[in-house]
Amino acid sequence: MKAYAVGHLHSVTMGPAIVEYVERIEATLAPFGGRYIVHGARPEVKEGSWHGDLIVIEFPDRTAAGAWYASPAYQAIKPLRADNSEGEILLIDGVGAGHKALDVLA
Repeated sequence: MKAYAVGHLHSVTMGPAIVEYVERIEATLAPFGGRYIVHGARPEVKEGSWHGDLIVIEFPDRTAAGAWYASPAYQAIKPLRADNSEGEILLIDGVGAGHKALDVLA
């Protein structure tokens, strides 16, 4: 089952460190089958409020997502982001092709 790394970043200080992070992150994803699904696009807010940027990276499964996050390559660049932004980073499983809303009640 697909899994996702989800980042909600705000208060990003754009500068050399963030530029370096963006330049280097792609290479950390490739060994784990990671690919961008959403990368900072501005949402059309229909309800509530929103601030910040949303990043969604798809992985083949939760094991791959966790291995990417824990990898030495990603850990080496993580401070470039973490020291220059605020936000949440999540790893979360997706649902199978046949998932129905009522499945969560089972």
